[in-house]
Amino acid sequence: MADALSVIPANVLRNLSDKLYEKRKNAALEVEGIVKQLAAAGDHDKISAVIDLLTSEYTYSPQANHRKGGLIGLAAATVGLTSEAAQHLEQIVPPVLHSFSDQDSRVRYYACEALYNIAKVVRGDFIVFFNQIFDALCKLSADSDANVQSAAHLLDRLVKDIVTESDQFSIEEFIPLLRERMNVLNPYVRQFLVGWITVLDSVPDIDMLGFLPDFLDGLFNMLSDSSHEIRQQADSALSEFLQEIKNSPSVDYGRMAEILVQRAASSDEFTRLTAITWINEFVKLGGDQLVPYYADILGAILPCISDKEEKIRVVARETNEELRAIKADPAEGFDVGAILSIARRQLSSEWDATRIEALHWISALLNRHRAEVLNFLDDIFDTLLKVLSDASDEVVLLVLDVHACIAKDPQHFRQLVVFLMHNFRIDNSLLEKRGALIIRRLCVLLDAERVYRELSKILEGEADLDFASIMVQALNLILLTSSELAELRDLLKQSLVNAAGRDLFLSLYASWCHSPMAIISLCLLVQMYQHASGVIQSLVEEDINVKFLVQLDKLIRLLETPIFAYLRLQLLEPGRYTWLLKALYGLLMLLPQQSAAFKILRTRLKTVPSYSFSGDHQVKRTSSGNPYSQILHHSPSGSQISEDGDVVGQESGNPNSQNGINFTSKLQQFEQVQSQHRIHTRELAHLRNTSTSSLKEVQRSEETRRPTSSSSTSTVEVNRMPSRSSRKGPGQLQL
Repeated sequence: MADALSVIPANVLRNLSDKLYEKRKNAALEVEGIVKQLAAAGDHDKISAVIDLLTSEYTYSPQANHRKGGLIGLAAATVGLTSEAAQHLEQIVPPVLHSFSDQDSRVRYYACEALYNIAKVVRGDFIVFFNQIFDALCKLSADSDANVQSAAHLLDRLVKDIVTESDQFSIEEFIPLLRERMNVLNPYVRQFLVGWITVLDSVPDIDMLGFLPDFLDGLFNMLSDSSHEIRQQADSALSEFLQEIKNSPSVDYGRMAEILVQRAASSDEFTRLTAITWINEFVKLGGDQLVPYYADILGAILPCISDKEEKIRVVARETNEELRAIKADPAEGFDVGAILSIARRQLSSEWDATRIEALHWISALLNRHRAEVLNFLDDIFDTLLKVLSDASDEVVLLVLDVHACIAKDPQHFRQLVVFLMHNFRIDNSLLEKRGALIIRRLCVLLDAERVYRELSKILEGEADLDFASIMVQALNLILLTSSELAELRDLLKQSLVNAAGRDLFLSLYASWCHSPMAIISLCLLVQMYQHASGVIQSLVEEDINVKFLVQLDKLIRLLETPIFAYLRLQLLEPGRYTWLLKALYGLLMLLPQQSAAFKILRTRLKTVPSYSFSGDHQVKRTSSGNPYSQILHHSPSGSQISEDGDVVGQESGNPNSQNGINFTSKLQQFEQVQSQHRIHTRELAHLRNTSTSSLKEVQRSEETRRPTSSSSTSTVEVNRMPSRSSRKGPGQLQL
């Protein structure tokens, strides 16, 4: 220090700490001249002494004016050193950097000014302090003083110029600094960081793309900033990087894909759109690199398909199609289980579009990798079954497609039908609203006969008789009305002449016994008119209730539809189809005369001709009196004439059996099942009556416990009643 004092005059040192800027500036010029002379003389020891003096006595002084003077003095010394300043930077720069955190804003301002002047002199030699300078500038960019911010911006631009020119800058050392600060929320710091990313990316020799995964998340985070300028700057930087990715032969898609997946779920609309746009490009460009990340990408895409913003939905759908079109192989790392897990999770989405696409994925995987999917079936099957109750018809139809694909295996088919019946049993609304849709679709996908046989088999042993009856009625209505089951109806019509039709009829009969109207409908469909008449005759008072009449009303209306056109045409030959007429008259007798169904059927029967049109084109009068006397007084033989003109019944041998069908045993089977239903109905009625009686007993008990005043009042009222009755005329009932 003594050397420095001997070199610098006392008045210069005094002016260096003066409160007036001009005096400090003039003193600094004096210091610059002194250092310049010492440098010319090569006396670096004294130069070091001068710098130490400026540092210890001024920049670290408790007096603000001293600190200001020290900073301007250090800058002046650097200017005086010119080309030889590099060897003294270790002494000069640290005290200046220390001053950046000074509590006095004017000191911080002069620190920026001092470092600016130092940087202009040393240029590239300055890079060794880059990390410390960057950290200081990052803090100063958010300084509370506007003048300090302005000075920091000037210094920042100079440092950027120096870095872009330097070949000593280490991007590897800089990236950790950048990564640590990318999630800072301060808008000024964010602008500062984006500025540096953009500048460094513009330098050809600096590979910022290779380090993009380190700060990509931070850039996406800035897209939701409240400042439009920051959002615009971040978006511009991301757009530039995406363009570089498209043109680069080598990109680390994997690490960035993880970031994009998270950002695609952002609450910010612009962030989601940008993330899904990036994912779209990655799917097109990534190839094999993205195979391990397909599940995560799918997890990001599916929710976006239902996004409220149309632009996001459009990009998400395109990306989804691109991803599904890629035929990846499990041997190449394609994780079928992970994809299924994502699809299963998205089946719980509140949005129809997302659930639909999840089902498309499961269907696609079943078609491409059936064996692998079946290995994970236990993980997804329950969820797929629950989706059958979905509110969307389109979702239900799609999940039925998936189930149909799975149900190619017998055990899965049985499991599906059992669960379906279970769902119908516990949720009546599902059967009412979706039953027909589900069953019709399954009949198309899995063969109607197979489906109906399995359903009938389950219903045959159904313990819940009420449900069995309702379910059979529903299946019967679908059978009679659905265009998808036309072939099944045609097969049933061959029951009397065809073994396949007979087997199907017998398989349905046992469960159809749960509903009288279903059995009658089935017999009319397969043209077993004599048996239909027998079933009608077997009905007792308990069978003919409101539910029965409602079902009968439906049947009468169905008889007027094209499905039963053949039956109506058979009425042209009343002599040939006597049992048909008797069955129809039997139904007519069961209907209330004022009902619409009664009028419909009676009108139809009135059109039956009194002449029978035989096959040889001869017209035969059926009776001289009542045209239907042959029906009401038919011969004991009870013959039935088949469509080919052959007489079947007693005349043909066995009156109770045809084509292997024992009608007597079938009628007994029907009566047994109906007997079970009657017993069940009586038990329910008894339980209801018991419950009602118990309720009345409780009410009586409560009345006896009422307060005395209430009892007195009641007594008075009762005593008054005879007086009222006494005023009535003779013959009137008295209470």
